[in-house]
Amino acid sequence: MKVALYKEIFQMALDSLRSNKLRSFLTVLGITIGVTTVIGMVSIIQGLNRTFLQELEAVGSDIIVVAKYEPGIGRIGLAEEELRRRKNLTFEDAKAIEEECPSVKAVAVNLMVDPTLDLPVKYQNRQSEETLIIGMNDRFPEVISVYQPKKGRFIMFPEIFHSSSVCILGYDVAETLFPFENPLGKEIRIGPEKFRVIGVLERRGTFFGQSRDNFVGIPITTLMKYFPYDLSNLEIIAVPKSHALLPTAMEEITSLLRRRRKIGFGQPNDFAIYTQETIINLYNQITGAAYLVMIVISSIGLLVGGIGVMNIMLVAVKERTREIGIRKAIGARPRDISRQFLLEAVVLTLFGGMMGLIFGFLIALAVKAATPLPVSVTFWSVVLGLGVSIGVGLFFGLWPARKAAHLDPIVCLRYE
Repeated sequence: MKVALYKEIFQMALDSLRSNKLRSFLTVLGITIGVTTVIGMVSIIQGLNRTFLQELEAVGSDIIVVAKYEPGIGRIGLAEEELRRRKNLTFEDAKAIEEECPSVKAVAVNLMVDPTLDLPVKYQNRQSEETLIIGMNDRFPEVISVYQPKKGRFIMFPEIFHSSSVCILGYDVAETLFPFENPLGKEIRIGPEKFRVIGVLERRGTFFGQSRDNFVGIPITTLMKYFPYDLSNLEIIAVPKSHALLPTAMEEITSLLRRRRKIGFGQPNDFAIYTQETIINLYNQITGAAYLVMIVISSIGLLVGGIGVMNIMLVAVKERTREIGIRKAIGARPRDISRQFLLEAVVLTLFGGMMGLIFGFLIALAVKAATPLPVSVTFWSVVLGLGVSIGVGLFFGLWPARKAAHLDPIVCLRYE
């Protein structure tokens, strides 16, 4: 009986909405905008989250980064004077960490040539555009697993010691300069200098539309010998002997650098040391701000839509006063009247929510097709969008439903 009753009420609600198509559509427009915002932004943010975490997992979970400055927005809270006083890290600091920190397994160090110089990378008449020149030491494959040669080998310690003119190529550079031949043993030019190719790295693909394979790696000592550089960009990456030794390794590195940099007791570090957890927290701050914007925008849309739903339901109660009186006269209970109008409000907002889902999916697909940003539509975002739209219908439809349920049937029957 209850199922048949609800089915009848649901059918009446649909008939009521169909009889006022334009009014119903305009009423739920705010709901549609709110749900579209939720689905679209959640899809983009979830896609970014998945790509970001996959990248961190590929690099390795136990790395310790030592740099002159804190990552990203961490620098904002530092006084300008403190930033100026900070000394640069050095290649010797990296060697000291590997030699004097017993919990550290290996240390990689990298330093880039100033990208604004845009040094040409050429082989015969072919040239690679916007290629990064990165100075590296020989420990990179041990520290970051993605730096594995596809062909040839990586830079070795004697080549670091002797500042040799050798290089390894990112996959894209190798494809550009040597599309039809083996690059190993060939000589390329970086600016005015000649370098012999000793290896080509595995392909890593793109990250947020930027190629991770458009670079040339050379011994860091060779970079410091031939090219201009800024030591403030030097980065030291260490990996502990085991995951359990990660906190110990960080303490040893911190203590060693404080001694080498002559930092007094009680004074703050004049360098940054952090793990991937710090990077993840920073990323979560950024996405958290995006979620906040999403909540504000969708809340405005839902509020406007909810008020519109309440308004149209109050109008419906007024228009159907005589109908309510007739139904009560033939035995309809107040809760039956209340259920009918409440269900009409829910159907109305659910319709808006479903439209929002469709538009949200279309926006996600458009973003994926037109930009390098990844998108991921999750089941929970769909449930959230529909749940919120139903909740809005229940909340804003409650007052009109109660008003209809408590109308006096005699007054209703006299209503013209």
